[in-house]
Amino acid sequence: MKGIIRFGKKGKLSPRYIGPFEILEKVGDVTYRLALPPSLSNVHNIFYVSMLRRYIPNPSHVLSYEPLELSQDVSYEEQPVEILDRKEKELRNKKIPLVKVLWRNHELEEATWEREEEMKMKYPHLFG
Repeated sequence: MKGIIRFGKKGKLSPRYIGPFEILEKVGDVTYRLALPPSLSNVHNIFYVSMLRRYIPNPSHVLSYEPLELSQDVSYEEQPVEILDRKEKELRNKKIPLVKVLWRNHELEEATWEREEEMKMKYPHLFG
């Protein structure tokens, strides 16, 4: 299904489609009813064939299962694995050092930029 701005797709090089979604039924000659998730409840679930594309299986779409350890208060704390990159951001004549952090149970594409000072205080073992 074609992605539009409200689905978080923007920019010239961003993916043009979201999904995959299960086809529930063929409604007409060129229309299909799709099983959309609750997050897309504001979108009508009937689409023209021209708006749909065949799903091509990709091994990177399969999520690996790892059991998560939960504390008694049923919370989960993200744990950093390694620092991938460094950069400095300038804000009002002040330089803020940042580090790109890869988190446990996350893919490389999900790495985030964090303040180096905070990461050194919380996770000094990453800077050793």
